[in-house]
Amino acid sequence: MTIVVALYAAGWTLFVWLGDSWLQMLVAVAMAVVFTQLGFVAHDLGHRQVFRTRRPSDIAGLLIGNLGVGLGWGWWTAKHNRHHANPNHEDHDPDVSPAVIVWSEDQVARSTGIPRFFAKYQAFWFFPLLTLEAWHLHVASVKSLFQPSAKRRGLELTLLLVHFALYLGLVFTILPVGKALLFLVIHQGLFGIYLGCSFAPNHKGMPVLTKEDKLDFLRKQVLTSRNVRGGWLTDVALGQLNYQIEHHLFPNMPAPNLRKAQPMVEKYCAEIGVSYLQTGLIESYGQALRHLHEVGADLR
Repeated sequence: MTIVVALYAAGWTLFVWLGDSWLQMLVAVAMAVVFTQLGFVAHDLGHRQVFRTRRPSDIAGLLIGNLGVGLGWGWWTAKHNRHHANPNHEDHDPDVSPAVIVWSEDQVARSTGIPRFFAKYQAFWFFPLLTLEAWHLHVASVKSLFQPSAKRRGLELTLLLVHFALYLGLVFTILPVGKALLFLVIHQGLFGIYLGCSFAPNHKGMPVLTKEDKLDFLRKQVLTSRNVRGGWLTDVALGQLNYQIEHHLFPNMPAPNLRKAQPMVEKYCAEIGVSYLQTGLIESYGQALRHLHEVGADLR
C-alpha cells in the first residue's frame, strides 16, 4: 500500500514537473498502471483483508476508491460481494448480466439491442470494449448514489466530485486542450483495459450457472473459478487475484497468503474429485474468448 500510494504521488508530481510535453502520454500509461494497483488495494479493503475492524477499512476504501481513482467504493463493494455469493450465476451475479457482453447461449436467445449487436462477434469486440470500462465505472459510481438504497450518499458523492475536479482541473491546467484530451483517452482507456484484463481470467469462459444448478459452497466457488499460473511478476500484475479459487473460498484471507493456501486447496479438491483449473495467462484469455465466440455462434 505504501509503495502504490507513493507511486501515485510521484506520478502526479512528474506530471506537474513535465508541463506541456508529449512525454505526458507516457505518464498516462504509467498512471493507468498505478490506478489499477490502487483498485486492487480497494478490492482487498472491501474484503476486510487489511484491517480487523470495519471503520478503518471504510475510511481507507473511501480515500483510495472515491478520492484516489474515482471509483464508488461502497457501490463497487456491494456489487462485488453479490458476485462472490453467486459467481457466474446468470440470475444473481452482476458481473455476468448481459449489459453489453452476453455470457451464455440462453442470454443470447433473450438478448436485444446493443448486447445482440455485439454478441455475433463479441470475442473480437471484447478488448476494444474494455477501453470504456473505466468510464463506465465512473458513471455507474455516480449513478448509484442517486438510488434510494445508497449509503453515505453525501460523503461518497463529495469525494467523487473532488476527485473529478482535481483530476480534470490538473490535466486541463497543465496541458492544452488537445493534449489533455489525448491524455484522458490514453489514461482512462488503459486503466479500463488493465482492470478488465486482470479480472477476465478469473471466471470468463468458466461454467455459467442457472437456477437449475444446485451446488454446495465449495463446488459453486471452485467450478466457476480459474487460477492463473505464474511467478511473483504475475502475482503483482494481477493483484494476486490469479489465485482466484482460493480467494473465492476464503475472501477475507489477506492476498499474500493465497499462494500458501493454493497447494492445500488443490490437493483437497483432487481428494474429493472436484475439478480444479489452473492455466497460463495467455491460455486463460484464449479460453475466455473461445467461450464468448461459441456463445454467439447461433447469430452467425
